[in-house]
Amino acid sequence: MKFNDITRGAGLEEHGITNANLIYWTPPTAVLYEQIVKRGEGLVSHLGAVAVKTGHYTGRAANEKFIVDEPGSHDNVAWGKVNRPFDPAKFDALYNRMLAYMHGKDLFVQDCFAGADMEHRLAVRVITEKAWHSLFARNMFVRAKPGELDTHRPQFTVIDMPNFHAIPSLDGTNSETFIIVNFARKAIIIGGTSYAGEIKKSIFTILNYLLPIEKRILSMHCSANVGPKGDTAVFFGLSGTGKTTLSADPNRSLIGDDEHGWDDKGVFNFEGGCYAKIIKLSKEAEPEIYETTRRFGTILENVAIDTHTRRVDLDDDSFTENTRASYPLTHIPNIVMSGCAGHPSNIIMLTCDAYGVLPPIARLSKEQAMYHFLSGYTARVAGTEAGVKEPSATFSTCFGGPFMALNPTVYGELLREKIARHNVTCWLVNTGWSGGPYGVGSRMKIAYSRALVNAALDGTLNTGSFEKDPIFGLDIPTSCAGVPSEVLNPRNTWADKANYDETARKLVGMFKENFAKYTPHVTPEVSAVL
Repeated sequence: MKFNDITRGAGLEEHGITNANLIYWTPPTAVLYEQIVKRGEGLVSHLGAVAVKTGHYTGRAANEKFIVDEPGSHDNVAWGKVNRPFDPAKFDALYNRMLAYMHGKDLFVQDCFAGADMEHRLAVRVITEKAWHSLFARNMFVRAKPGELDTHRPQFTVIDMPNFHAIPSLDGTNSETFIIVNFARKAIIIGGTSYAGEIKKSIFTILNYLLPIEKRILSMHCSANVGPKGDTAVFFGLSGTGKTTLSADPNRSLIGDDEHGWDDKGVFNFEGGCYAKIIKLSKEAEPEIYETTRRFGTILENVAIDTHTRRVDLDDDSFTENTRASYPLTHIPNIVMSGCAGHPSNIIMLTCDAYGVLPPIARLSKEQAMYHFLSGYTARVAGTEAGVKEPSATFSTCFGGPFMALNPTVYGELLREKIARHNVTCWLVNTGWSGGPYGVGSRMKIAYSRALVNAALDGTLNTGSFEKDPIFGLDIPTSCAGVPSEVLNPRNTWADKANYDETARKLVGMFKENFAKYTPHVTPEVSAVL
């Protein structure tokens, strides 16, 4: 039997790959399923999704990511703890060893695009040794149409070899694992980790570098949707804050759940799929996402599965809490097929405040919006690490610090310009704790968050009355249909008001300490927000 998608070596010579065995060239989902099962990479669940395990790494290996320090990008990259420099000669040596590793191996290639807007999309090639990683790339990027495959020329290539390990003393890496971006060679090499999220986030890093510099396009770590009247909404937020959940609304059409650009025409999705966190996913609270876990083509990453019945348990976190589902956007019933929409009317900045002192929603001035965008605040809860007794504040600039290659103020200025030009209303939404910190209070109900966001997007919240919070300086609405009035002001939900005041001032201090590094680069009005 002949498969048109299997070739031997065609087109890979330009990457230095000359002695591979079978090459599966942009294979369809069914072929990848066959290979996943044949190679023992995963199990098909009882309703058709494929369940896989990532091994040692169940999330991103943030400390193992580097950017090659070469003349063309040296002056643009914001070097530091996030963007670590890597020696070009070391990259070349490691790359050559990867080429030798690929000799005689079967490889999977996906030719695709990053960016739904035809004017700005980036032609991407993903080469990997795992069939399920190829399916992940097929789900997450914009698929090339049959006619486009004939002329597809990759502008950036990801070479992903999870079973190839670096030698730190030889290669200059921190460990056997590495994710290295090389702008000069237009390549990303990944090894030592089977966590597929590294593939998509490395391309996101590329877009975060290229688009603001070359085209003045704001690249955003956000979800986005469109209402019945054509009003676009953008949701910024770190993992676990509700980007995917709150943007998957049956009454609004989804543009995308994680990565977007904002150009002179409006907002466009970078991706062709979603990568949703699904631990303890509720059919009642999140029906659209829940149904994707029961579909052919969906990858269930690190989800518990009964090997006999092939039924999955979405509540089981014994392997990791970072269980994920990767699925094409077409698995969601109500989507914007083009992946493009107009300029936002509203911007929602999501935080999961485990201290329980931020309001469930607050309206932001333009200065406050820039302050909170640059801050990118959320909080990790106590109990996740030995010895942690209280919540831990996390500040991730622009709500996507690990993927922002340029100085944060580049993105901040672009956001400020676009908010002013298009008269966008901005909101801060806390999906975290109410009535006290983690361990005392309770997590904000999804139903309340949805009601507040819906009222913000349909305009009713903005026309109501507000009160000024004296500690954070935020405008808090005094009423919202479907939400008890006492929930709206977090101080009212605490039994110990003095403890609330002390905790809130403590968080303000954390904000100020973090923001000090941005103060020389922003206006006095922005730096004086807190």
